[in-house]
Amino acid sequence: MSETNFMTLQFASRSVNESFARVAVAAFASQLDPTLDELTDIKTVISEAVTNAIIHGYNEDPSGVVTIRGRIEGDMLYLTVEDEGGGIEDLELARTPLYTSKPELERSGMGFTIMENFMDRVEVFSEPGKGTKVEMAKRIESKKVMYN
Repeated sequence: MSETNFMTLQFASRSVNESFARVAVAAFASQLDPTLDELTDIKTVISEAVTNAIIHGYNEDPSGVVTIRGRIEGDMLYLTVEDEGGGIEDLELARTPLYTSKPELERSGMGFTIMENFMDRVEVFSEPGKGTKVEMAKRIESKKVMYN
C-alpha cells in the first residue's frame, strides 16, 4: 500500500469518549493489517494520550475538544492527539516515569513512558495555557502471508 490516507476526529473532553477514540483509531489503522499486538499497542497509546488530554489538559472540563489526526503512508502510521487545554509546565518532568501532577487521582504517571515504549517515535509539544500536542509514529509490520 503506497497511497496516503488520513483522518481527523474531534470529540468532547469527556472520559466516556476515550473508548470511542480507541475503536475509531484502531479501525483506521486496521487497513495496514496490523498484528493483534500492534493493534493493542495503538489502542493503548491512544487511550493514554486522550486520557492525558482530558484529565491534565482540560481538568475534566467537558467543554474542551480533543482532536486526533491519523495518517498512513506506506507501512507507517502517524497519530497526533491534541488539546487546547492548560499545557504542561515542565515537559521533561512530565515525561519522567512515575511522575504525575495528579497523585490524588491515583494516576500511575506512566502515560508518556507507555507511549514511548509502544511507538517508534513520540514527540510532545506543549505550551502552558495553550495546550499539548503528542505526535507518534509506528511502522506496521504486515502479517500478510503469500500462498502459492
